[in-house]
Amino acid sequence: MLAVPGSNPRFVEKARGLDVDAFFLDLEDAVAPSEKEAARAGVVRALEDGGWDGKVRSVRVNDITTEWAYRDVITVVENAGAHLDTLILPKVTAARDVHWLDTLLTQIERAVDLPVGRIGIEAQIEDARGLTAVEEIAAASPRMETLVYGPADFMASINMKSLVVGEQPPGYDTGDAYHHVLMRILVAARAHGLQAIDGPYLQIRDVDAFRRAAGRTAALGFDGKWVLHPLQVEAAGEIFAPSQEDYDHAELILDAYAHATTVDRRGAVMLGEEMLDEASRKMALVIAGKGRAAGLRRTRTFDPGT
Repeated sequence: MLAVPGSNPRFVEKARGLDVDAFFLDLEDAVAPSEKEAARAGVVRALEDGGWDGKVRSVRVNDITTEWAYRDVITVVENAGAHLDTLILPKVTAARDVHWLDTLLTQIERAVDLPVGRIGIEAQIEDARGLTAVEEIAAASPRMETLVYGPADFMASINMKSLVVGEQPPGYDTGDAYHHVLMRILVAARAHGLQAIDGPYLQIRDVDAFRRAAGRTAALGFDGKWVLHPLQVEAAGEIFAPSQEDYDHAELILDAYAHATTVDRRGAVMLGEEMLDEASRKMALVIAGKGRAAGLRRTRTFDPGT
């Protein structure tokens, strides 16, 4: 998911040509306070002008404790709601924050004759309060689509001894300092049928470090990661897609299981020396689905005789 400053027309134009699955036009941290009102008009124009074919279209508004949040939502949705898929709400600390946005969206949709409920909500978890309430946040609205981890603000909220977002804090030499946070967000997302998205890695030109950070969350099962620069786009696509070997193996598992249970009509399923069951099929569905979404093509075919 590509982060695009809503106040920078040059960056907006460049973003249209990048090979990303989703993008968001930012009205929050990427926009100076003096530019926030003007940025709304730029975001509306960018959505209306199009050129985002095939991409999920999102806008990150300011958090609800600010004087900008309600006007962000009203201006963007009233004028460009038909061209918008989700709103990202930052610094969510409780279910009531999502309730506020859900209610306001419904009022606007009814007022301007948009389908009620079509615009989704992505909630960004960025501090200790948000993490402790993440289950309630995930269940707060039928509009909820995604939980997003906000690493920089979260690190600040718990007084972590580090200035490098996404890297292990100095002195922490055992395990992963972020594992608990990431797993709580991931489990809450999965329990409520939501996506889990990792936040940005700020050292934009250090692609190897980006790969390490993204690789950890991809391994856990996160669905994707925010990218801030074209250099990170290709790396993210590779990391969150399965390897060709894993994709081929997943498709073979699905074929073998389907053949054994529908053609041979037997419960014991073998693929070479590997015994398969219903849980194996479910795991294979995940990897195969990700591979298909990434455009991978099979290089191995199933042979019932092997």
